[in-house]
Amino acid sequence: MTRTLLESCTAPTLSRPRIGFLGVGWIGRHRMQAIVETGVVEVVAIADPSPECTAEAARLAPEAQQVASLDALLDEGVDGVVIATPSALHANQSLQALRRGVAVFCQKPLGLTAAEVEAVVAAARAADRLLAVDLSYRFTAGMRRIRDLVRSGALGRVFAAQLVFHNAYGPDKAWFYDPRLAGGGCVMDLGVHLVDLALWTLDFPQVEAVSAKLFAGGTPLTDPKARVEDYAIAQLELATGAVAEIACSWRLQAGCDAVISAAFYGTDGGARLSNVDGSFYDFVAERYRGTARETLANPPDPWGGRAAADWARRLAAGEGYDPAAERLVTVARILDRIYGR
Repeated sequence: MTRTLLESCTAPTLSRPRIGFLGVGWIGRHRMQAIVETGVVEVVAIADPSPECTAEAARLAPEAQQVASLDALLDEGVDGVVIATPSALHANQSLQALRRGVAVFCQKPLGLTAAEVEAVVAAARAADRLLAVDLSYRFTAGMRRIRDLVRSGALGRVFAAQLVFHNAYGPDKAWFYDPRLAGGGCVMDLGVHLVDLALWTLDFPQVEAVSAKLFAGGTPLTDPKARVEDYAIAQLELATGAVAEIACSWRLQAGCDAVISAAFYGTDGGARLSNVDGSFYDFVAERYRGTARETLANPPDPWGGRAAADWARRLAAGEGYDPAAERLVTVARILDRIYGR
């Protein structure tokens, strides 16, 4: 039978990936909104033990089924799952999804130890499924500009980096303070972003040495298995000869809500991302030449959901396993060394 002109000129309709959400507290719902707004996926299932959180999430995806568990969510025939549950659950839940052939976007940390992270990455590789973690600060406009400067050689040879994340409040959920459930304190919560940003910006050089000092309640932390740290400082010595200094904390007497910055210093200039007036969300990025400065990026910049949206678009484009996921293991090994594991 001869096709009509309309049929011959119309491209075939591609089905959108089916997505499930495991955990829809504030962060899970925020990432859901970012993913829904891409328009490239279909949210078909939601699982969370809180009826209130589930009801709020249903406003964003009214057609989604409300299910009781990850198993039930996977039984809905999803192509990808977004995981925003307590940290101790991330690795096993990611493994469960990947072993059933489902792509994963997970909140950090992907695992409590490098061994857990390595197992998840291996499962993604074996299943040829897209795996990503919500390392959202990579997606700020300012850090993108700074990374481009560093990698282009515009700053010369970068020999020092200083990254800071002080949260004057700290987490409001009890499990964050239990080493068995959180894997650590402010380093696992905030320092993971700093280590990742330093290595990502510098194109993941080999880390030759790691030294660190952890504190809890103002005194040195002697047993990370018994108590989590609320202040930490670490130094990474890189094979390039550069050094990266990392500092993070909870409930520091900081004089504002938060102090967040990432600075890179080279032989031909410097660049720095810093939060504005203690904000958790607004950042300015600047380039330095001697005593002169040039603005690279200013707020507003709605960056928070970009990592999730990027994963959704890549999934919709048919991407499978990305070898860049192995960098997650690199970062996890640095965290293990900071903790003396």
